[in-house]
Amino acid sequence: MTTELLNHREEGPASAPPLLLGPSLGTSLALWDQVAPELSAAHRVIRWDLPGHGGSAADLIGPGATVGDLAALVLELADALGLDRFAYAGVSLGGAVGLHLAVHHPERVSSLAVLCSSAHFGGEAPWRERAERVRREGLAGLAESADARWFTPGFSVPRLIRDHREADPGAYAACCDALAAFDLRDRLGDITVPTLLVAGRQDPATPPAHLREIADAVPAATLVELRGASHLAPAQCPRAVLTALRTQLDGPVASGTAVRREVLGDAHVDRAQARQTPFTARFQDFVSRYAWGEIWTDPTLSRRERSMITLTALVAHGHHEELATHVRAALRNGLTPEEIGAVLLQTAVYCGVPAADAAFATARRVLAEQEPGRG
Repeated sequence: MTTELLNHREEGPASAPPLLLGPSLGTSLALWDQVAPELSAAHRVIRWDLPGHGGSAADLIGPGATVGDLAALVLELADALGLDRFAYAGVSLGGAVGLHLAVHHPERVSSLAVLCSSAHFGGEAPWRERAERVRREGLAGLAESADARWFTPGFSVPRLIRDHREADPGAYAACCDALAAFDLRDRLGDITVPTLLVAGRQDPATPPAHLREIADAVPAATLVELRGASHLAPAQCPRAVLTALRTQLDGPVASGTAVRREVLGDAHVDRAQARQTPFTARFQDFVSRYAWGEIWTDPTLSRRERSMITLTALVAHGHHEELATHVRAALRNGLTPEEIGAVLLQTAVYCGVPAADAAFATARRVLAEQEPGRG
């Protein structure tokens, strides 16, 4: 048993359901930079680095390592953090670790997401050859070709390329050994937890057929194929990955966040997420789960009708900043400026002329921003 843990980063409330995020070979926990902060609204997110990658010590594994060895390090980390059971999502080698955990330690995994990965990685020979090349030449050459292996043409994430170049060659080679020996095809039917498979349609390393093979064998599996994504989908298509993971993990929160974005717009929700702190994370979860995941998704009233009711309530209580947000939302939900004006005129009768006067001033400013020359 090692005494040193994998380098990791925690985000989200300590009391929230835990979610572990695993990286791809050659990357670091930065692979999840555009996904983890939003997932942390409803989860205690723990992302970890492979040995010799990012901040993890290189001597945590050695030549001849297996995916089982990496999974044992993940379990040591979970034990140290007091996590008896957790959701898990991983990319490529990180996904293989998740498959191993679901097969060999099913009591620890509550749900599984395997992204751009495989139950086998094309046979031993190519990985043994890569391991020997890296031990002999280092990682500079491989880092130069990383964009072509990881992304579609013209796309790059310099931080991840730098992580690749700066990884420890010996630990990287040991991870190659683990990929060479990995083959769980005959055990996939033993996986009983809800399992999400995410494939990049333009992924040359683990093409969609590899994920379909897992989906066909795992009883409780769902397959999502992402158009325009290559091997590192969380970096290239973070919004699509978020949607898939939220649907898998959160139910009402997932649908609520999607509706919140549709009604208020990405910019507004992105600002709210950027301002989120551990202190406010549970409140954001509450808003996504109940206001947007239950009330705004109820089909009894249309979004147009909900916008009119919301405008009235905000005028009545004098919430002018929120009123400005929902004037924009009302336009997005199909109300015309004239209809918004009619709603505010109605509030003059039932909420008072001073309240309506202030509301008209706020709405006039917002409408002028949206339609210069109006007002």
